[in-house]
Amino acid sequence: MKYYSIGEFANKIGKTVQTLRNWDKNGSLKPHHITEGGTRYYSQEQLNHFLGLKSKTKLNKKTIGYCRVSSHKQKDDLERQIENVKTYMYAKGYQFEIISDIGSGINYNKKGLNQLIDMITNLEVDKIVVLYKDRLIRFGYELIENICEKYGTTIEIIDNTEKTEEQELVEDLIQIVTVFSC
Repeated sequence: MKYYSIGEFANKIGKTVQTLRNWDKNGSLKPHHITEGGTRYYSQEQLNHFLGLKSKTKLNKKTIGYCRVSSHKQKDDLERQIENVKTYMYAKGYQFEIISDIGSGINYNKKGLNQLIDMITNLEVDKIVVLYKDRLIRFGYELIENICEKYGTTIEIIDNTEKTEEQELVEDLIQIVTVFSC
């Protein structure tokens, strides 16, 4: 089992070290164990439990609209995508921010995507809204979905029409050829 020092645990749950000390003192949240030297350690199980409670309360979490296109040639498409996502979120009454990227769906090292993942793991995101599932990431969507689930973030897909296997295969092959031809 993984254990976190009081500072690491405080950072992961968005609280201060002093708050955790106060919670220990008043019995609200006791550390898993305390070393002979007095260092408090919290378990992964405690973190998961806390995150589960926090995800239900949704305190100070944001809704993020994420938009992506594959190349600079598609900048107009990106602007339309952003407008569609904004219109949808305004209609739903969401308070939101937009994060956008220009880059391949199979390139995981995009500034916006990395910013989004950092925000998720720092418990800052309640919901991600994307126009299409593959706008978030083309391969490995389930991995992103799993990370979101662990940190109490949901993914809302505006146009969730299922593509045929042939359509997906053709799009994936085009994406791969595009990446390797650059």
